[in-house]
Amino acid sequence: MSQKSPLAIVNETFGAKDKLVDKLVGLLDRGDESKDDLRKRLSSAANTKLLHLHGVATEVKEKHGSHDALVEHVAKALGRSKDKPFVERLAATSDARLVDLVRATERKSKKSAKAK
Repeated sequence: MSQKSPLAIVNETFGAKDKLVDKLVGLLDRGDESKDDLRKRLSSAANTKLLHLHGVATEVKEKHGSHDALVEHVAKALGRSKDKPFVERLAATSDARLVDLVRATERKSKKSAKAK
């Protein structure tokens, strides 16, 4: 079975690239950037990147609520929640990297629990 192209996935799931971009504008924390500038920037991005951003943003919103809650969860999972400089560095890290850290620590804890 062949794998669908990113364009086919976007069109099947969201209807069009513009609709996916509109959902991402609502999900992403844009900082100082205006919605229009973010929409322009996302419109020129590749479909693969947009699908990845949507997956990460929805996972952060559903499981953790916000970037700060995700940072706290990662710090606690790594056992360094009281290490303020480490938590500050984690806060500067992207959501995608933090989600990867969460997955890695969960796999590690399952593996160690299985070994016991």
